[in-house]
Amino acid sequence: MEEDFKVIENYLMVRMPEEVDHHKSVYISETTDRYILKEGIGNIVFDFENTKFMDSSGIGVIIGRYKKISYFGGKIFAVNADARIKRTLMICGLHKVIEIM
Repeated sequence: MEEDFKVIENYLMVRMPEEVDHHKSVYISETTDRYILKEGIGNIVFDFENTKFMDSSGIGVIIGRYKKISYFGGKIFAVNADARIKRTLMICGLHKVIEIM
């Protein structure tokens, strides 16, 4: 799953899995944090193109990474989210702290 993480300039692109549940969230969080520290990442882009389901642990991934990256002045972006994922992000209020494109 490491191929789902790609650094482009100072952006970390994270391709989210089809189902974002507790088990996958732990891996995504740990791997993203490792990239933030080792690669000097300034911004994170979560790509939801293939994601059909996300539970509260997925929201936790985004909030946790937002807290870390914003400390360094970075931003979080969500791209390619379908209507269901966008609705989840909006209901949780994430649209106030991340950019949903």
